[in-house]
Amino acid sequence: MPINSRREQGKDVAVQGTNDSSVVSKVSAAAQGYFHDDFLKHFVCKVSRRAPLINRGYYVRWKAVDHCVKWFFHATKSCSRRQILSLGAGFDSLYFRLHAEGGLGGVTVFEVDFPEVARRKAALINSNTCLKDALPDWETVSNQQTNAVFIRSDHYNLIGVDVRKEQEVEVTLSGAGLQWDAPTLVLSEVVLTYMETQWSDAVIGWAAKLLPQSVFVMYEQIHPDDPFGRVMQNHFLKLNSTIHALKQYPDTVAQTQRFIQKGWEECVCLDMNQFYFDLLLEDERQRVEGLEPFDEFEEWNQKCSHYFILTASKGSVTNQALLTLPKVSSIPHMTPQWSERPPLVIQAMCGSPSIEAVGMASAVLAPGIILLTGGCGRSGRDTAARVLIKEKDGWKCACVEAHGDKVVSLYQTLTSIPGGGAVLFGGRTSPLSPTGSVVCVTFDPGNEQSQSAVQLSFKNMVCTGTGPKPRWRHTSTLISYKDKTFLFVFGGRTEKDPVLGDAHFLCLEDKHWTEMTVVGAVPEARHSHSACPYGGGLVIFGGLGKGGRPLGDAFYLRPTSSDFCWETKNLHPPPVPRYSHSANVINEKLVVVGGVWLQADGVPGVAVINLSTGSCVEIQLDTSSVPWPLMLHSFCSELLDFEGSEMVLIGGGGNCFSFGTHLNLHPVTVDLRPILCYPY
Repeated sequence: MPINSRREQGKDVAVQGTNDSSVVSKVSAAAQGYFHDDFLKHFVCKVSRRAPLINRGYYVRWKAVDHCVKWFFHATKSCSRRQILSLGAGFDSLYFRLHAEGGLGGVTVFEVDFPEVARRKAALINSNTCLKDALPDWETVSNQQTNAVFIRSDHYNLIGVDVRKEQEVEVTLSGAGLQWDAPTLVLSEVVLTYMETQWSDAVIGWAAKLLPQSVFVMYEQIHPDDPFGRVMQNHFLKLNSTIHALKQYPDTVAQTQRFIQKGWEECVCLDMNQFYFDLLLEDERQRVEGLEPFDEFEEWNQKCSHYFILTASKGSVTNQALLTLPKVSSIPHMTPQWSERPPLVIQAMCGSPSIEAVGMASAVLAPGIILLTGGCGRSGRDTAARVLIKEKDGWKCACVEAHGDKVVSLYQTLTSIPGGGAVLFGGRTSPLSPTGSVVCVTFDPGNEQSQSAVQLSFKNMVCTGTGPKPRWRHTSTLISYKDKTFLFVFGGRTEKDPVLGDAHFLCLEDKHWTEMTVVGAVPEARHSHSACPYGGGLVIFGGLGKGGRPLGDAFYLRPTSSDFCWETKNLHPPPVPRYSHSANVINEKLVVVGGVWLQADGVPGVAVINLSTGSCVEIQLDTSSVPWPLMLHSFCSELLDFEGSEMVLIGGGGNCFSFGTHLNLHPVTVDLRPILCYPY
């Protein structure tokens, strides 16, 4: 399709609009202290505060580009002239920031964007004293032949030209003073992906052809086909700004091959989880993670796994500016070694109601009756408890009358207790407001014939002894020991503690937090893990550990005649580390479903761990019958029968960065009979 067609012009206008939202988000991140930039604010009407997830996302983007620019400066420090060619620069403030830092020695910046964007930026600069002061020798030049409008100065040139028009770009840049043989950094931040792939490939090709001493730095999206990737694509499609390149180049390997094939000599491409954990110092990560209350770990890791930073070099001088990874990565690449067994089939639950929420807790009150509490849906935190009841024609949401103490929180635990009912512990209303309350839940199913409501009673339990500090993302598991019933609380996080590794025993008969001796290899601190009753004790798996790294280990808390003992389970082969998953023990097998890992091509399915032998098998999930992107994190699960042949997954999803909130629409079921039939 011709570039100048009316349809393409409409798309170009939509793409230009992404610049406006992007600069607002960058300004928000700078205002919250994620990075220092006093000039971005001059390109927006007002400073608006974005959500912490958005701030972090734009921070890691800014930091990656800044890292590459500084490496380029270091590699070319002996060169008398250096250049930055920023494609689709929009309202970027790179030149002004470098000028203020005194980092422009021998460097000239050329910014290229659509003529209309360049005109708007030129007008903003012309009307702002702070920006004009950084350009003492500037002048506005217009080219009647090419319709290009730009600002020219010794160290800064703003050019309005369509980068898809190679010949026009070459002529205009030459006229603006770009020296093709000088060491040049070509910068593209989420620009080329909006072009049809044939045009973006052409840009990459002509840059390699015309700039013999250069490094190309690109930040874009990858992994279009998993649930997060599908939500991401749909977002840009609604904006009339389709992202193209990731369909043909869906991962870092394909992007690397792309640049080599287009004439670049060397290329290094990292997803943003790799950049964040391997190229940022721990002190810097801790600084950033302490700036704002934060509890969107799943969405943060998924966002980072769906974007990459790439450097490609041409020439002997600029190859020193390539990204350099440590010899040993802190997040080794792990892809599930899928079993040859058929995938486990997931289906929407027959007659199921719509339940859209994350961070809920669930418990089976009686056969065919599931209680759901807490969570956050489209209208915010959920104050209403819900009860799912299995009827002849499917599952229904029962009418509920709740009495007693009000419970409003996310990431709490709800544990079924003998004789009916459940115990609710912990949770949070916000990342600054965790709770440490213990709530006893009792219920009356009502009279089915008279269709009376299910009666629920929530009553705070007054406990003696020294209990755990308020927390969320922990586990609470029922243990029977010496004729007593204990609620075992492990891990989680608080507003000040990123991870917890303490253990607590609540005797339900005495309502007393009891000191118990626990020996052995204590699991490292973690949150968002799983814990399941097993062998008179329990087994813990996975979670998010210190420094935000997912774990793939398993520990058995074994009861003895005098105490409890932690034992490490040696798993082989090692399962994909994950967190925010669910797990159940079925016939000596720990069945782990879903979760989040740092690499999108390692999205977990189901791990089946034989607790007797330690053998582990990864099985794929078949979600083809589910008509929406199924995100298996921040959900809850329950077995639907005593044999463990079927499991229901309820809720899940989250805020998909700036792409909007995606919540799973209905509960779904997993057929586990293949696991029960085959020896693993």
